Amino acid sequence: MPVDTARALAAAPRTTDISWTPEDVQLYHLGIGAGVPATDPRELRYTLESRLHVLPSFATVAGGGAPGVIAALSMPGVDVDLASVLHGAQSLRVHRPLPVRATATRTDRITAVHDKGKAAVLVLRGDAADADGPLWTAEAQVYVRGEGGWGGDRGPSVGAPQERGAPDRTVERPVREDQALLYRLTGDLNPLHADPEFAHRAGFDRPVLHGLCTYGMTLKAVVDTLLDGDVTRVRSWTARFAGVTYPGETLRIRMWRGDGTVRVAVGAVERGDAPVLAGATAEFTRR
Repeated sequence: MPVDTARALAAAPRTTDISWTPEDVQLYHLGIGAGVPATDPRELRYTLESRLHVLPSFATVAGGGAPGVIAALSMPGVDVDLASVLHGAQSLRVHRPLPVRATATRTDRITAVHDKGKAAVLVLRGDAADADGPLWTAEAQVYVRGEGGWGGDRGPSVGAPQERGAPDRTVERPVREDQALLYRLTGDLNPLHADPEFAHRAGFDRPVLHGLCTYGMTLKAVVDTLLDGDVTRVRSWTARFAGVTYPGETLRIRMWRGDGTVRVAVGAVERGDAPVLAGATAEFTRR
């Protein structure tokens, strides 16, 4: 089979030197829809270098290069068609606020390969640190359709509990028609997000928005709505990609605030709130 489980798990961690500048941070923030209205002081925290704060989800693109999904496909023991791959889930834990400029080292390794019957799921963990210590730990779950069924461990269930009661806050965020074209400049050049022919081959009517763009847009909405715009309060952010977003749609983001947590569900308004993110939870520090 194209996924050699034993080889993938036995492979040595891959270490990469990465760096970023304020311009990289600004581009990422613009890619997830920051800067509207352009002169709003709350938005200038994301777009103006003299006031810049880094949204923690920037870690998913920091340093450029291949994102988690594509990086997993280049690991030893993995040889699959990109068109058969979907990003299943993403988690991120930040160990301290991310600097606006840094040089760091990221270490990636596949920590698990699960057999879901009709798909294999690769779990890619990435740890980043700079001279001052650990920065973040990220984990991407990558679904490879058609590569399951070898009798391996199924891994944990991905089912998410249904939220009960009305959300504490609901906001809507428009997705621009060119959102994917802008976001891909942060490093994710997967043609699924730009090339109609490739999207059709992957089973979609048209190019879809990057899951990590929706992931970032949603975290920004949580920070701006419930955390007073303070990005440094975020400790972790986890979400399962329950469906796709198409450029030009509107995201309806529902939030339930708990004791140091925010649970989030995201749907596409124009498709009857079709699920986009599920089982999403942000952990934050209380004031």
